[in-house]
Amino acid sequence: MGFPHKHLIDIREYSREDIMTILETAKTFKQINERRIKKVPTLKGFTVVNMFNEPSTRTRSSFEIAEKRLSADTLNFGGSGTSTVKGESLTDTVKTLCSYKVDCIVVRDKHAGVPRKIADISGVHVIDAGDGKHQHPTQALLDLYSIWEAKGSFDGLHVGIVGDIGHSRVCGSLVPALKIMGCEVTLIAPQTLLPARPDVLGADHVTSDLDAVLPQLDVVYMLRIQRERFEGAPYPSLREYNMLYGLTREREPLMKPYAVICHPGPINRGVELDSYMADHPTRSLILDQVYAGVLVRMAVLYLLLGGADDGADA
Repeated sequence: MGFPHKHLIDIREYSREDIMTILETAKTFKQINERRIKKVPTLKGFTVVNMFNEPSTRTRSSFEIAEKRLSADTLNFGGSGTSTVKGESLTDTVKTLCSYKVDCIVVRDKHAGVPRKIADISGVHVIDAGDGKHQHPTQALLDLYSIWEAKGSFDGLHVGIVGDIGHSRVCGSLVPALKIMGCEVTLIAPQTLLPARPDVLGADHVTSDLDAVLPQLDVVYMLRIQRERFEGAPYPSLREYNMLYGLTREREPLMKPYAVICHPGPINRGVELDSYMADHPTRSLILDQVYAGVLVRMAVLYLLLGGADDGADA
């Protein structure tokens, strides 16, 4: 039986079993990525469009690597050189791309809801690579993979997400994904960095006191403070933010002995994390998350595009 989804747009449409299928498939691709020749013919003949209408480094590069390692043909599209800059509508742009008989569109956009609209227009497979403040499902999946690899199971895990909750599309996917997997989730931020209705995200707890909750956490997930939003920011200074919510060497004694640290990147060193914690040899999963991005995106492409049904040797 094939994978029961055509798109990856909203993580809440996926069951625990669906997510475990992705994580287990990603683990099989780990073997491929650790050998000298890292390429398989699994998606040979498929064409994937990377439609990035918003800047991205980690997400875009890991999708491109994943596609190449699966032998898919790729078209990188977006930015100032596209026809949308000349006034062409999103609908006409997507229809033009689909005239090339593409199989999948990976889309990142500053406007929430664009991936869903593209799925409705195009009829091809669509993967949300981040839309507005809404969702970022492959980020949530690579986070889950990194946590699963480090902890072995999701059972009984308490995950704290710290920082700019209100502006975070990472939270929009990560909180529901963690809840689907059975984790306990606490949001930790000043009131000014929380959404108006934090309960809508589905977390178990919300607090503004990092030091009080840190001893309870198995995973400490630090969100990036978005410097581009710092003009008129709802906190006095980055220094004060670091004093109250930064994960520093001084705070490490408050952590459980085997608690781990995640961050979606890029890191603002000295703000969310100091270098000691960011580079911690046993706690930090940050580089593991980057590697997991390739594995998970290979798995998602493979499963959505029917690689499992084709009996290709992965």
